[in-house]
Amino acid sequence: MIRFKIKELIAEKEFKERRKITLQEVADSAGVNRSALSKMMNPSYKYSTTTKAINSLCVYFDCNVEDVISYVKD
Repeated sequence: MIRFKIKELIAEKEFKERRKITLQEVADSAGVNRSALSKMMNPSYKYSTTTKAINSLCVYFDCNVEDVISYVKD
């Protein structure tokens, strides 16, 4: 199963920037639909996304793909 690590990335960015970051801010800044982000963050929801969305999140969080997603054995 693919696991999205968006919650962790938001928490890390909040800590570094010492401010609250909303999911809407991430969506607007990264150009990824807010409902898509919500689905990615829900571990019980199997969501399929595009490489464009993953790339946009990497740009926004200034990270690598493996920082956004990981594989977890079922």
